[in-house]
Amino acid sequence: MSLGAWQLPEELRMMQETARRFMASEVWPLEEKLPHDAVEMPPEMLAPLQDRARRLGLWCYRTPEQYGGAGLNLLGQAILAEEAARCRMGAYIPACGAFGADPPNAIWEGTPDQIARYGIPGVQQGKRIFVAISEPSGGSDPARAIRTRAEKKGDRYVINGQKMWITGAAKADWGIVFARTGPGGDRGGITCFIVDGGTKGMTTREIPVIRAYAPYEVFFDDVEVPEENRLGGEGAGFSICEKWLVEGRIPYAAGTLGIAQAALEIAIEWVKQRETFRSKLADKQAIQWMIADSEIELRSARLLVWQAAWEADLGRNPKIAASIAKVAATETAHRVVDRCVQMLGGLGVAKAVPLERWFRELRIKRIGEGPSEVQRMVVARHMLSTGGRN
Repeated sequence: MSLGAWQLPEELRMMQETARRFMASEVWPLEEKLPHDAVEMPPEMLAPLQDRARRLGLWCYRTPEQYGGAGLNLLGQAILAEEAARCRMGAYIPACGAFGADPPNAIWEGTPDQIARYGIPGVQQGKRIFVAISEPSGGSDPARAIRTRAEKKGDRYVINGQKMWITGAAKADWGIVFARTGPGGDRGGITCFIVDGGTKGMTTREIPVIRAYAPYEVFFDDVEVPEENRLGGEGAGFSICEKWLVEGRIPYAAGTLGIAQAALEIAIEWVKQRETFRSKLADKQAIQWMIADSEIELRSARLLVWQAAWEADLGRNPKIAASIAKVAATETAHRVVDRCVQMLGGLGVAKAVPLERWFRELRIKRIGEGPSEVQRMVVARHMLSTGGRN
């Protein structure tokens, strides 16, 4: 993973090495005791890991320091997200949950009361949280696709509608729900709400999918939310949603590279010892080119992710860079893991190694957080509007 003369800042390099050692010496041995498609670590195994992560400064790394997190900038988040993904559950449960679960960064835009009631307990107590944007009518264009409505009635809002593909909704302590309070098709007509888990009228239904960790449909039938649970102003939901998604794409992309890098390391060790037709697989040009192409693509995608993070940390709008990084990383990761499966042959699709699980879960990563086609559309529109000038 050396990048030649260019080096990370010393403090980030030290954090990277700390996280890498922690994953290898403490997380992996425990995860190996769990079923292949496990989606969580038992509390008695997880609690000591989380205590250790807190002491190492790895806890809730996307949460501001004043609220109990590590307060990393986006470059730091990207680096740690890549390391945290290097486990069997890594596609959706980074570090198997050892680093905690960051509340959605939108909560830090809330009132002091909202932060105290929802944000800080989420960090301190490991609350489960969902974010509900997508609907059966679509999720890539929320300005037009959101049909769930919230009507103001006195000091409360009443929400009716349906959300789709919502991760973690069934067991969540609370969630952030985007609903329409204004005209359809209007970006200014979307409002954001904090909804407590178990609120009367809110139900969920599991959606079986290709990965081990299933999302949910969420139904809202006259769900009442107090006015003080409106997050931001009425009609400000789209800007909150966009900020959350754009910033989130950067560590999201980095995590896929962590999985692919781990897969490549597994494949390299395998081909160095596996013999076919009187020679090692590693001696065959077809295998060598798979390895070389994978390393070239991983390095390129990693630098794009880091560039997006760097732009955000400088205070620039990272929207275009984040879209580029998301496409490059997720598509690269899927290609690399596909090659690794091929190099291992039959073992590559066996549950004895994590490659087949990673292959399934990375396929979803090209859709989640905005599919590749939408990210390309964002980049193309920018290029056309600027005449190709950066």
